[in-house]
Amino acid sequence: MSDSLALLVSYVYVFSAIGAAEGLRRWRGYPTEFTRKFIHIAVGMWAYGTVLLFRSRAFAVIPPLTFVVLNAISYWRGTFKAMETGEKENLGTIYFPLAFAALVWLLWDEPHLLVASLMPMTWGDALAAVVGRRVGRHRYTVFGSTRSLEGSAVMFLAGWAATAAALLLLAPGASPIAALLTAAITAGGAALVEAVSPWGLDNLTVPAVSVALLIVWGGL
Repeated sequence: MSDSLALLVSYVYVFSAIGAAEGLRRWRGYPTEFTRKFIHIAVGMWAYGTVLLFRSRAFAVIPPLTFVVLNAISYWRGTFKAMETGEKENLGTIYFPLAFAALVWLLWDEPHLLVASLMPMTWGDALAAVVGRRVGRHRYTVFGSTRSLEGSAVMFLAGWAATAAALLLLAPGASPIAALLTAAITAGGAALVEAVSPWGLDNLTVPAVSVALLIVWGGL
């Protein structure tokens, strides 16, 4: 596939996810918290599309950078209501594509690390928020942000599973044991930093810590 066609596919994919979320919000009555996480997971999973479809990092970085700008506009004007929290101190929807773009540029030659480093944020953070709000009973507050132990546990478990899957699918010659161990360390670090990151900064800090642990731990 050419980079131009991959670019088109990426926009169709992301706007379809946003459209589906907006439909769930308007016509099915799903709360914004759910639709935000639906979009969050869909966009994060485009990491696979990025490494499989694009031929060059110069083109691959364009979609996330585009959404840095579009999400900033939506943040100020409420364009995409399905992904806005209404909290003006929370810039998470801007931080996530920014982190995505940075990882695409820095890790283009290591596709397994690129995808794996986004998985704790993509699945762990999204499911932690949903589960934490529904069944979280043991709550704690750090730097003004309240979370639950149940949510943090889901953050770890979902991040572990998604990171391990990325490593097993994309890391050349990775053994299951090495992938599971590396993923566990990465997800553990991601869960810890997510617990202390306020104001949507986890969309920056979690990918940063995840990629640092993946690189430092090595062996893949």
